Amino acid sequence: MSAPPEGQPAPLVETALKGLCPRCGAPGLFEGMTRFRPICPRCGLDRAAFNVGDGPAAFLTLIIGAVIVVLALTVELLLHPPLWLHVLLWAPLTATAVIAGLRVSKAAMLALELRNAAGEGRRQ
Repeated sequence: MSAPPEGQPAPLVETALKGLCPRCGAPGLFEGMTRFRPICPRCGLDRAAFNVGDGPAAFLTLIIGAVIVVLALTVELLLHPPLWLHVLLWAPLTATAVIAGLRVSKAAMLALELRNAAGEGRRQ
């Protein structure tokens, strides 16, 4: 993938879905499952300066939790599977959805913070 033109940020959706650096478009935004790599090896963007916080985690917990509960209730009412099958099905699905959702939402939040020059509140 080539870097975006100078002064133009990488596309938000692509940055979020592929885990690209929001400044230069280099792959490898994450060094773990959901932990950011401290510094971009290509452009030197210091990701420690950004505060993504727990906002994405709170929203994902509520949204994914609601979707999983609705799906589990629908499966229970239509198919009546045994309890062990529910555990086998919904636990990994929930974990996978939360981790994938966290990666995408944290990458999007970081890209939006960079794009909008967001920072701590300042008094003038």
